[in-house]
Amino acid sequence: MGVARAMLVSDRGVIEAGITERVRAAIEVESIEVELFDRVRVEPTDESMQEAADFALDGGFDGFVGVGGGSCLDTAKVADLVATHPAAIMDYVNHPVGGGRKPPSPLKPLLAIPTTAGTGSEATSVAVLDIPEQRVKSGISHRYLRPAQGIVDPELTRTTPAAVTAACGLDVICHAAESYVARAFDSRDRPEIPRPPALPGLEPRLRGLVGQGARVRRALPAPRGRRRRRHGGARGDGGGRRLGSAGVHIPHACAYPTASLKHEWQPPGYEVDHPFVPHGFSVMYSARRRSGTPTVAIRRSTPTSRGGSPLRSRSRPPTSMPRPSRHCCGR
Repeated sequence: MGVARAMLVSDRGVIEAGITERVRAAIEVESIEVELFDRVRVEPTDESMQEAADFALDGGFDGFVGVGGGSCLDTAKVADLVATHPAAIMDYVNHPVGGGRKPPSPLKPLLAIPTTAGTGSEATSVAVLDIPEQRVKSGISHRYLRPAQGIVDPELTRTTPAAVTAACGLDVICHAAESYVARAFDSRDRPEIPRPPALPGLEPRLRGLVGQGARVRRALPAPRGRRRRRHGGARGDGGGRRLGSAGVHIPHACAYPTASLKHEWQPPGYEVDHPFVPHGFSVMYSARRRSGTPTVAIRRSTPTSRGGSPLRSRSRPPTSMPRPSRHCCGR
């Protein structure tokens, strides 16, 4: 990637698990200078991202590495964006919340290493942030934000707490379901910059979706199973690629105000110093409130002896959905 000095972005939990130091050592072996930014906020705000961006501006980095969950990877994206094309973060936030400014050219190289299996941030062109002053959650979306490379290693999810595993799994389900029932690529207005059609969001009759729901349930009591971690990593990364091309819509659009308006709840299983609603929980709550969507059926289904669901054989996706909001994830 041609990097001589890199900014390593991570959070306290990932650092305490020993993952960040291993990544740092691997980078330094290649004679690349590394400086760690360890103040990532779980569910980042405009203020926390601005702190990372200022750190990047002052550091003179020519490359970035994000290690952690979606919060770490999104923070690394924004730090890279501002370091490459200096401006206030709110100038880049999607219109009408922010200025909707677009970067004029590609960013510096970013290597994304997820330690959770859910957000798919290593494969998306979106960075999501909370804006407490406006009581809204929005994002920055542009194709240049997509990381140059991603390393999805299921072994890095070994230390993920059960509650985080659950929230990530719910996010994967919604990514798959929403991208699957979004408006067909060939029915949309032609974009200025053509994009490829979405990868198949789900197998026929929602098999991938139901299978992921079953794996979330089985993973919670014993998240150390190698096969389950491998499947979770693949589905998290695949969900990110699908939402990056097909987009998400109603559940995610409703999840953002849910999370931004509720700053009083301290989620169990998250070792953080501030209240927040995990993204996976808020998006699934929005999805399950719309009766008739696949997620409601999954919530009511029971696994078969083969680990599947009765939905495999008789459930079909909705034939139509309202037009997706263009303000959700910038689409």
